[in-house]
Amino acid sequence: MRIAQVPPLYEAVPPRLYGGTERVVAHLTDALVDLGHEVTLFASAEARTKADLVVVRDQAIRLDPAPLKSDLAAHIAMLAEVRRRAAEFDVIHFHTDMIHFPLFEGMAEKTLTTLHGRLDLKDLPGIYRRWPQFPLVSISDSQRTPLPFANWAGTVLHGMCAETYEYHPKSEGYLAFLGRISPEKGPERAIAIAKRIGRPLKIAAKVDAADLEYFHTVVEPLLDHPLVEFVGEIGDAEKSAFLGRADALLFPIAWPEPFGLVMIEAMACGTPVIAYQWGSVPEVIEEGVTGFIVDDEDEAVAALRRLPDLSRQTVRERFELRFSAHAMARRYLDLYARLDEAAQPPRLTLAQSA
Repeated sequence: MRIAQVPPLYEAVPPRLYGGTERVVAHLTDALVDLGHEVTLFASAEARTKADLVVVRDQAIRLDPAPLKSDLAAHIAMLAEVRRRAAEFDVIHFHTDMIHFPLFEGMAEKTLTTLHGRLDLKDLPGIYRRWPQFPLVSISDSQRTPLPFANWAGTVLHGMCAETYEYHPKSEGYLAFLGRISPEKGPERAIAIAKRIGRPLKIAAKVDAADLEYFHTVVEPLLDHPLVEFVGEIGDAEKSAFLGRADALLFPIAWPEPFGLVMIEAMACGTPVIAYQWGSVPEVIEEGVTGFIVDDEDEAVAALRRLPDLSRQTVRERFELRFSAHAMARRYLDLYARLDEAAQPPRLTLAQSA
């Protein structure tokens, strides 16, 4: 098949540091090439890919040092180029939320749109009712909850290239927190858990401008403790060692997590996950196999004491079976083959259309 992949432009593909959507697109794109398909990636110039690269911006937006820039203009320019070349592709796979809908409504049957973010936002229902012909993919079944009426073609759990992550059969006695410093991710909860059990905690996370006040007032005062080490933001080159040497990844979220990529990154290293029961967590973690699903700090501490019951080799094997990039790519290929059917708008019940 001739497939176009269209990611957002906020991060490089794959990201140099933090970044979920663009990382998934990078691994999916390479896996589709490995499986024999002709893939074109529309991305910024620093992308690393096995596909044919169409450069649509000189660099990714977040780390671009220019003080003034327009992410909307950048994405519109990219979509115009995709639209100009649309006839070259059998499938155009968008990862750009809904911004492409007006430009591509006349060819929705050759598009697939994966939604990567939370969907419980005020303005979204109207958009997905206005353009019901676009087949959508959720990254977990729980992600769909706010938009049950939408034209869901399927759910595809994320996957990653196994070779990117080194398996570590033995850990080194600390707990890990990886991702983003924000209230919904719960770094202060991770610190409380580590203190309760008396085990070192290493925090590798970025701090967005929107979360600076939270970081300075809530998290930063907690970092002055002998058990807590703040590493800062890290990239793929550091992740295997950071995650693989940890006894467990702490994932004490408090929001409807659409997927939680860091969970499978930890599994790829053989590291089990202790996660709060929100959003996608029960779809990703196999209780008592790849980690433990808990409801609060007390349960998290109790789960950490059960880590010797888990096999790090089994954790890695379950990652390879469920979350490899090739497994993800094959699930998407099944959906690509059914696009004509999926582009038929679903029939709404009276309650759904109200």
